[in-house]
Amino acid sequence: MSRCYYQASISDFINSTDDAIRGILTKNAGDIIQEQNYAWDEEIRIMKHTLNDYREEHGHIIFEYSIPRLGKRIDVVVLLRCAIFVIEFKVGKNNFTKQDQVQVMDYALDLKYFHEESLNLTIVPILIATETDKKHSNYQPIPNCISNDLLLYNTITENLYNTITGNSEQLNEIINRIISNLPDCDTAWTTNWVNSRYSPTPTIIEAASALYHNHSVEDITRSESDIEETTKSVLDIIRKTKERREKSICFVTGVPGAGKTLVGLNVAIQQSECLPSGERNHAVYLSGNGPLVEVLTEALARNKVERDKERGYASSKVDAKREVSQFIQLIHRYRKNMLDKIKLPIQNGTVEIDTTKVNEHPNDGYAEVEHVAIFDEAQRCWDLKHISNWLAKGGSRGNLKKIANFPMSEAEFLIWSLNLRKDWAVIVCLVGGGQEINTGEAGIGEWIRAISEHFSEWKMYLSNHLTDKEYAEGNISNLISNKPNIFLQDHLHLATSMRSIRAENLSRFVHELLDWNIDIAKNIYAEIPAEYPIYLTRDIRKAKDWLKSKACGSQRYGIVASSKAKRLKPLALNVDNPNFNNIRWFLNDDSDVLSSNFLEDIATEFNIQGLELDWTCVVWDADFRANVKNKCWEYYTFSSRSTSCRWTNEVNDKTKQAYMKNAYRVLMTRARMGMIICIPEGNREDNTRKPEFYDGTYQYFKFIGLKEI
Repeated sequence: MSRCYYQASISDFINSTDDAIRGILTKNAGDIIQEQNYAWDEEIRIMKHTLNDYREEHGHIIFEYSIPRLGKRIDVVVLLRCAIFVIEFKVGKNNFTKQDQVQVMDYALDLKYFHEESLNLTIVPILIATETDKKHSNYQPIPNCISNDLLLYNTITENLYNTITGNSEQLNEIINRIISNLPDCDTAWTTNWVNSRYSPTPTIIEAASALYHNHSVEDITRSESDIEETTKSVLDIIRKTKERREKSICFVTGVPGAGKTLVGLNVAIQQSECLPSGERNHAVYLSGNGPLVEVLTEALARNKVERDKERGYASSKVDAKREVSQFIQLIHRYRKNMLDKIKLPIQNGTVEIDTTKVNEHPNDGYAEVEHVAIFDEAQRCWDLKHISNWLAKGGSRGNLKKIANFPMSEAEFLIWSLNLRKDWAVIVCLVGGGQEINTGEAGIGEWIRAISEHFSEWKMYLSNHLTDKEYAEGNISNLISNKPNIFLQDHLHLATSMRSIRAENLSRFVHELLDWNIDIAKNIYAEIPAEYPIYLTRDIRKAKDWLKSKACGSQRYGIVASSKAKRLKPLALNVDNPNFNNIRWFLNDDSDVLSSNFLEDIATEFNIQGLELDWTCVVWDADFRANVKNKCWEYYTFSSRSTSCRWTNEVNDKTKQAYMKNAYRVLMTRARMGMIICIPEGNREDNTRKPEFYDGTYQYFKFIGLKEI
């Protein structure tokens, strides 16, 4: 698991056979298509011809270089004198598209923003269309400038060239021209460049901070006093941990919609801002929730572009997204970057750093640059069995190097990663109760087990509510009993739902309803004000009309259902939609057929967890049925593998049952203003949609007191 597929000195590259170089590329890439082999053959040939004049230079060439944590690979990087040549090949093409030119410039900017060893070096982005007969474009450094947006730096342009275009025969001339204008310098920097760590520059941190502080995204702008208190409590824990040079982990709990994500973002931004001393404590907000990261990043970027337009000048959404990515990232990329550092194969059940793959830093050790890592939805981290099997197969699509016998759960590995720091570190776990919805999700108990058994010197700061039933089935008390370094704090719990503006008791109502505490659920429902309507219907058309009638102005509405709701197709609702687009569903208006407001595409618990709409329709299928007589839920899965398509109630595993219940818990807590629950009537002529599959659930909701339309 290397940062690149191939690297060598220029002299070794030129002296190696093409077959040997391609063999290394193929071995490190894994499964590839024939077109990629052809492209590599061309790139190897072109680069040998181009660099022949520099075979005696102390230079370096790299193929398929991965920019740490950003999920991008550069075709070829050449390190020569004081310059970094970022080369993107379009093999077989005879023209330069705008998109291609933007792509290679983005690579160059990402190195400038996030690659520590590249900050003060000259970076030259080059786009090569191998079949073009056009002359290469004029090349010149980009003027160093600042945008008008509240001192927000859009780009770091010092020592950065505009994209230069040309064909394969012109590449040698382009590099010669650039090199001739550069002074001689010590080339020792090339030794450490490949293993340079991800380290955002002060400018990108300031850009992200300014962008966040001027946001207007409704789902993260509401601010309540308990959010402010919780943020202060977490920041105080970080301050004390730093002063004492300790390691700490704290758990922030909260009801659905209470603002845990906002607390995490607040902490990430405030920690990354410049301190009075000029020092920075790097922090990152990490989430395994792809839709949340995708939608939040897009929304913030759109907001910036719109604000700039109102001020009379154009800005780039690509730049805005790059700024957001400094502090909002997918946990999978952070994890992969750490996995890239370990020694393989794993021996004797011990994970060790491979010191040939990464450079050690005085305070950081072999850890990432951040002192503070905020893990949103920490309960979703994978257990040992799931991550071990996943890594042994090489990831979900075989896109990782296979790692056999991985000995840690995801939570333990992430703690181990921060524990590599030599000075201090803080992990902030944002925890939703009853939110585990994926197979292999270990729950919050795994974090506490890992700390207790392997990192006992770490201090644990816990919310008083972490012992409630919805967290690790109420087993937290047993896990922390008689353990050292345990501290309970009131302000680490968010008790008030921000999502349900008008119904602070909604999450309690859903909790009691799903647990069949009928009398309590009825009493709570009676206390929910009329301003937060919760209605019942058996007609999807009435449900859609109700949503449209309730929404005002720019309020959003949409239809949600369980991912196992396989028999909603007769209602023209499909939960198995491969073209579901999170960004368009959550952010576009009702002129877009893929928007939630168009009421055609349907979001599942996986699409909407961590996000919300103003008004929702929850469509209830036969996968999760209320048995009124026995006062319990029945769990079904739909099988269509044979000609006798049918529901089966063979879901006996308690963990899988919890996932199914939690799916409906998520679906019922996504509305800010109100919701309608649609329970189909079924069809006696359809054995997969018999009325009795739905009637029990309908009767249960009627008994609770929901009014029907």
